Amino acid sequence: MARKDASVLTISPDGPFRGAVTTFGALVGSGFRRYATYRQATIAGTFTNIVFGFLRCYVLLAVAASAIGGRAAGYDAEQLATYVWLGQGLLSVVGMWGWTELADRIRSGDVAADLLRPVSPVTSYLASDLGRAGHGMLTRFVPPLVVGLLFFPLRTPTRWQTVPLFLLSVLLAVVVSFGCRFLVNATAYWLHDARGPLMMWTLGAGVLGGLYFPLRLLPEWFSVALWVATPLPSLLQTPLDVAAERDTPAMQAGLVALQLFWAVAVLGLAALVQRRAEKRLVVQGG
Repeated sequence: MARKDASVLTISPDGPFRGAVTTFGALVGSGFRRYATYRQATIAGTFTNIVFGFLRCYVLLAVAASAIGGRAAGYDAEQLATYVWLGQGLLSVVGMWGWTELADRIRSGDVAADLLRPVSPVTSYLASDLGRAGHGMLTRFVPPLVVGLLFFPLRTPTRWQTVPLFLLSVLLAVVVSFGCRFLVNATAYWLHDARGPLMMWTLGAGVLGGLYFPLRLLPEWFSVALWVATPLPSLLQTPLDVAAERDTPAMQAGLVALQLFWAVAVLGLAALVQRRAEKRLVVQGG
């Protein structure tokens, strides 16, 4: 069935574009079904996210209570609670770590089979990751948000554009996260073992992506440099700031536009790295 779905890229009588869309949709659905089989892991992961949500929320609320005017780095208590509980829900949607499939297949040599398929590895893995994110949005995002609403005063959006901008920002965050994880995994083409880069990514993405605390708590020059020079704040910080309405509408749109830039940049770089890696494999006779 997978070969049949993939083959429509070249033999579909409806044209290459419709064939490509059909193939991509089939791969997205396959990724969704794959993660839907792990029901116990989904329940356990959701429970863990909720427990850590309470810990993080009380810590940040204590920071706000000790700040002048009850605001820490421009966030009031409601915005901080919203930041924490949406972040706990988005953690599994964005998927900042835990994916080593490409690196494992490179190390075992199974990646050779991926290169024989009519769909680029970047495209196929991206589609599968979007399916995973869709499953996470349905199963891992809602429970922490409901718990947050029950126990803490969360901020309700007051601008019509906040919800669509937030949904778009989440989608872009998933794409940026995938592109970064693909690049880290792809180092195995040259290193043959990507565990070192993967560990560095796990540490850096959590701290500099806005998971553990809002990056606005850092010195302004440093947080601005992170936003402009790296894609890391686009992982969680941007969608959470959009949802919490931390900035003006114009700034919200600007942050999402910056996310779009990073999404295009990392996907383009991932495609370039993949092409270079394939040439390297050919030179080595792989």
